Amino acid sequence: MAKLPDPMRLFAGIAIPPEVQQSLRRLIDALRGAAPSLRWSRPENLHITTKFLGEVPEASLERMIETLGALPRVGRIAIGIRGLGWFPNPHSPRVFWCGVDAPPELAQLARLTEEAVAPFGIERENRKFSPHLTLARVNPGTPVLKLQQAVAALPSVEFGNFTAFHFHLYESQLAPGGSKYRKLATFPLEAA
Repeated sequence: MAKLPDPMRLFAGIAIPPEVQQSLRRLIDALRGAAPSLRWSRPENLHITTKFLGEVPEASLERMIETLGALPRVGRIAIGIRGLGWFPNPHSPRVFWCGVDAPPELAQLARLTEEAVAPFGIERENRKFSPHLTLARVNPGTPVLKLQQAVAALPSVEFGNFTAFHFHLYESQLAPGGSKYRKLATFPLEAA
């Protein structure tokens, strides 16, 4: 009996340029000692997720790429990476994040993506789009007071600005050392 191909774990998002990754690498390196048991993100994996697609059959990949490639162009997006916080809150955090300051076009891209992938059976988000970069994941009950104190002592929470000209379809490959992300397709944000 032939084995069916495994579904692919996919998401759409915007890549973070190397200079902003470096700024965030310095931040993570400076804070890691205050909370070594957190699952820290690798800076090269940081991205802005516009839509998590979940498990998608490999047979749907080509059609998914065509669908995302046909999205209306929202135009280039000026993005600022600044601010730090916790989801759902600082008292019982599950995620330590860095904020994304962007114009309405980023939320528009997320909405257009969500609408375009709905025919694939991908569920709509129940919560408002909240762009961020996941710096670390917090296991339940992990003490984060030292990290919160280290964050409060930071001289700046500004980590860079950039302009996004593209968004991407990524595959997330789960691995023992953390997820690995592979770009499957790149789409322009501006009309040709």
